[in-house]
Amino acid sequence: MLEHLREQVLEANLELVRQGLVLYTFGNVSGIAREEGLVVIKPSGVPYAEMKPEHLVVTDLDGNIVEGKLRPSSDLPTHLVLYNQFAEIGGVAHTHSEYATAWAQARKSIPCFGTTHADYFQGPVPVTSEITDRDIAEDYEKNTGHAIVHSLQQTNPSATPGVLVANHGPFAWGADAGTATHNAVILEAIARMAYFTLGINSAAQPVGSTLHDKHYLRKHGKNAYYGQAKNKDKQ
Repeated sequence: MLEHLREQVLEANLELVRQGLVLYTFGNVSGIAREEGLVVIKPSGVPYAEMKPEHLVVTDLDGNIVEGKLRPSSDLPTHLVLYNQFAEIGGVAHTHSEYATAWAQARKSIPCFGTTHADYFQGPVPVTSEITDRDIAEDYEKNTGHAIVHSLQQTNPSATPGVLVANHGPFAWGADAGTATHNAVILEAIARMAYFTLGINSAAQPVGSTLHDKHYLRKHGKNAYYGQAKNKDKQ
């Protein structure tokens, strides 16, 4: 079932390892088949070096296991909240990457100090509110998803392809599992750059809106011109 999606999700998980964003069994990536309403996700606690496509778990959007003998990632409910809330999301990636997690533990959003950040995020990388004791005790992972959704009230997941969960770590997403992992890698890079920027100049200010918008919109706007045309009509 969903062999191609399984391959994509496995490759996206392994890319986290290649990029140094996960240790041991940390982190997870999932992907969704929208027409079927099914999600493929990394199994819980399985070492990446041993993981094969058949080890991935298939669930429905309510979290019921449709195929797979292993237990799905414990973060599955968080992924499902995002898939149910945002139809444009096709993949979700979660890591405990060092610099992004440090910002999450500090409960600080990441300001946009330059154009690298602006190429991917139309604004700062938001941080969620601290999750309450009650929400931790009851449906913790699901409530983590709701905290992410709440943090996106002033934006949309396409313009902000990742957030920091307070005291936890980063979640990123995209049109598919591979793009979600790509955005997780970028999020870690801009978290690191922001850390060093403030280390060099603690009074550094975010980039101006004109330059920020120019870089974001030339890549993602309706008149985007970054990269190559995707079809002959655009050439």
